[in-house]
Amino acid sequence: MRNAIIYLSLLFFSFLKAQNAPDTFKETNVTLKINTVQLFGTLTVPDNTKKCPVALLISGSGPTDRNGNNPMMKNNSMKMLAEALAKNGIASLRFDKRGIGESKAAAVEESSLVFENYIEDVKSWINFIKQDKRFTQLTVIGHSEGALIGMIAGAKANKFISIAGAGESADQLLKSQISSKGNKQVEEMTFPIIDSLKSGNKVNKVDPLLNSLFRASIQPYLISWFKYNPQTEIKKLTVPILIVQGNNDLQVTVADAENLAKANKNATLEIIDKMNHIMKIIEGDKQANFQSYNNESLPISETMINKIVAFIKK
Repeated sequence: MRNAIIYLSLLFFSFLKAQNAPDTFKETNVTLKINTVQLFGTLTVPDNTKKCPVALLISGSGPTDRNGNNPMMKNNSMKMLAEALAKNGIASLRFDKRGIGESKAAAVEESSLVFENYIEDVKSWINFIKQDKRFTQLTVIGHSEGALIGMIAGAKANKFISIAGAGESADQLLKSQISSKGNKQVEEMTFPIIDSLKSGNKVNKVDPLLNSLFRASIQPYLISWFKYNPQTEIKKLTVPILIVQGNNDLQVTVADAENLAKANKNATLEIIDKMNHIMKIIEGDKQANFQSYNNESLPISETMINKIVAFIKK
């Protein structure tokens, strides 16, 4: 009889757990048409909800796809963020940038690509989301370089979240990275090029050793990118803002996040202990930090998820 009671109790508590379990979600592929170009993304929507808030997720720089991965590493950070939001009743849309992943065919010639291409694409995705009547409000969430794109394009959103967003313009970041190597000769070679591009002027003669950074075909993009100062851009937003930054980030500093937060009185700053650039908690050393970039089983920060969910639902 005692065993039967224990069994029934277990069944009862299992039933309660099932009742209180996070909602499941459904993912569907979506296509955004911009003139003759098509961009592709994933819409993640919680089950059992007629209306819910939605977030537009913008990945970081380089060949980073909608899931937070690139050809050299797979960590699924953005995919994990989308799934975590869905389990908390928040829909999301994440997408492959033009030239990346499924949107590869939408690439333009490198010499024609400018930062504004990405900004206009995000504005189009925002309009795409706003046409869906299932969603009550829109939060733009930008990660790394995606944070700058999001704060420029997201004026029509209801809220904005920056995750690991830089606090300085890209030319200053590039100079800081070069200076950190402690090589004065490299500084003397690169800083005049950076200054010229910052002023909007192309550089005709570039040392072949520097082609990976400053080749002629990439200079239009750098000129367009260097124009934007994140502190200036975030100051223009009139919506609630959340700045999220990990203190174990090897690419963006806490000072960057503090500068962004100071630039707008509507901003709330959250520093996540031990979180790195791809939103994962690192207990080990720098090597462990680097290794996490190619670890798809390591989860993203639960603390960060809780802060984001609370902000969106507030």
